[in-house]
Amino acid sequence: MTTADSLFHPDLIAKYSANGPRYTSYPTALQFRDDFDPADYLRAAGDPGASSTDLSLYFHIPFCDTVCFYCGCNKIATKNRAHARPYLDQLKRELALQAACFDTTRQVSQLHWGGGTPTFLSHDEMSELMAATRRHFTLSPDASGEFSIEVDPREASAKTIVHLRNLGFNRLSLGVQDFDPLVQEAINRVQPLEMTATVMRAARATGFHSIGVDLIYGLPHQTVDSFSRTLDMMLALAPDRLSVFGYAHMPTLFKMQRQMDASALPSPAVRMAILRLVVERLTSAGYVYIGMDHFALPSDELAIAQAQRTLHRNFQGYSTRADCDLIAFGASSIGKVGDVYAQNAKDLPGYAAAIDAGRLAISRGVRLTADDRLRRDVITQLMCNLELRFDEFEAAYGIRFAQTFAPELQRLRGFADDGLLKFGKDKLEVLMPGRMLVRNIAMVFDRYLGQQSVERFSRTV
Repeated sequence: MTTADSLFHPDLIAKYSANGPRYTSYPTALQFRDDFDPADYLRAAGDPGASSTDLSLYFHIPFCDTVCFYCGCNKIATKNRAHARPYLDQLKRELALQAACFDTTRQVSQLHWGGGTPTFLSHDEMSELMAATRRHFTLSPDASGEFSIEVDPREASAKTIVHLRNLGFNRLSLGVQDFDPLVQEAINRVQPLEMTATVMRAARATGFHSIGVDLIYGLPHQTVDSFSRTLDMMLALAPDRLSVFGYAHMPTLFKMQRQMDASALPSPAVRMAILRLVVERLTSAGYVYIGMDHFALPSDELAIAQAQRTLHRNFQGYSTRADCDLIAFGASSIGKVGDVYAQNAKDLPGYAAAIDAGRLAISRGVRLTADDRLRRDVITQLMCNLELRFDEFEAAYGIRFAQTFAPELQRLRGFADDGLLKFGKDKLEVLMPGRMLVRNIAMVFDRYLGQQSVERFSRTV
């Protein structure tokens, strides 16, 4: 059984914690090029060899009614709901443009609406977008597809949840962050417990397959006692998945963070104590520690996928769908198709201009080299399945793993000496204490880290 004592070792966390990527992609977005040729994307999209794999669709809805001060997402804060109409029309045109690039008989086994706040759209607008999606793509049946949406409980009534289920969504991701009123005021996100409880009750009553909740530690005015109360409330609600992120205070990059009182942020010692509390409380409550910030009930697909070694990572984080090509819609969204990552224009005017001109809104991206693809697979296996089986890479890539990665394996000896991982015969396994530092272990295989500033990344713990 996973316990806080087996996972949490403050001395090792202090020794290894550093700034580093979350590896929702490799190479990371810092390697995307402005001179990327969209023809590479079109080639990958039209690859007949991909016809046996499923598709994943991501829609970025950037609008928020109010801005949360901690947020680093690409969003537009506005109370004018009319702004959604031209954007919705552009998404529908983009659907047609993207569908023309792919074999649309391929099943869409994963779909996600993120933001921003997707429920900024009206019920009719959400229906319109989902109907357009179904016209252009073939969505898997409810029993086998994963169709998720990020929901702000301040924006969603029980009626909204019923509407989303009727549209075909079967997974919810709820932003909560903290239930403490003082913390909520400090981050400009006042969200009483009952708002969240109402949404979760409605989701269960309407047959959503899974409910995930986001919490953040390290926010202004948080203490061990206050976050303990938040965990009490959350465990009583019993979500299927929990993501508990460490807040990254980077006011030079995210101007809204300057609205918070930096002197009210918890000290490193308090942050560490809160993190230990999180691990202790959630594992004691029966949640499986998936890795990094994620916990799931043993019955949840995330935990099952990890046990079956089919867990994956994409731009939304951990995923149960490993082999999908990801098609991205909306401003700033990032797709992964074959050996290509492609990102749409980040700003709304740039995105709109491209779509209105009848072309894809891709503004930057990267075509992976053979070395990139190999290292992406290595990092994915470490991050998701917590082991490397050398023979699998040798069969897939025609390499001798120990020779190809001799410098990396030598660097990992220090991790092994500290009890974070174990070398076996033709195998490397991340041990329990290493799970919280798996980003650091994966960073050893990242050939780009020495070429870029790690200050752009959050702390690994």
